[in-house]
Amino acid sequence: MSVIGVTQQAKIWLKPWYLQLRGWQLPPIKLLYMPLLWLYQGSSQLLATLMRLLLWTPMWRVQIQGGEGLYLYSGLPQKLGPVAISMGKSCRMSGVSTVCGRPDSQLTVGNNVDIGWQNTIAVGSKVVLEDNVRLAPKVLLAGYPGHPLAAEARAQGLPELPQQAAPIVLERDVWIGTGAVVIAGVTIGAGSVVAAGSVVTKSMPAGVLIGGNPAQVIRALE
Repeated sequence: MSVIGVTQQAKIWLKPWYLQLRGWQLPPIKLLYMPLLWLYQGSSQLLATLMRLLLWTPMWRVQIQGGEGLYLYSGLPQKLGPVAISMGKSCRMSGVSTVCGRPDSQLTVGNNVDIGWQNTIAVGSKVVLEDNVRLAPKVLLAGYPGHPLAAEARAQGLPELPQQAAPIVLERDVWIGTGAVVIAGVTIGAGSVVAAGSVVTKSMPAGVLIGGNPAQVIRALE
């Protein structure tokens, strides 16, 4: 038998033992592991609080204007490109989020705004989040595409054309659901709600429920 054949036979013979070993675990003894769990959770929370207070929040605020009372959790957001950012008071922002922008672009965030986990805000010219706006996880505000339409220009690594960038405005009390996308040039009226997974390609009125791809007005909100 060849060396390869012996090796294959050894793997077949050893696999059940390997699977048993891989699945082995200590019994979950509550008297032992509950105190360890409390210690682990408490120390993790304490470390996260210290990081937020001593590192993440001040390092973010030196890159922006304003941000009084900001609650920044889960790390330090990415700021990419020459985008200027101003934030109002008492906002909450996930550190697992990204703000990027073109030259002379501006992100303006009002008071009491939530920017959720894995949000991406791509600022083409300006993005405005007015007071009390809520962005659920994995929202994309696509104020510019990042690439030109012409294949030749993309192959050369050229940026998008200026006319491909446009403002996005979310008026007061707008709520954008999980995984929704808002395209450049869109304004969403005050108090409207965008359903999860929707793609908003045109401006929408105030006080309505919006959903679909492309998104449409579903009904008025009471």
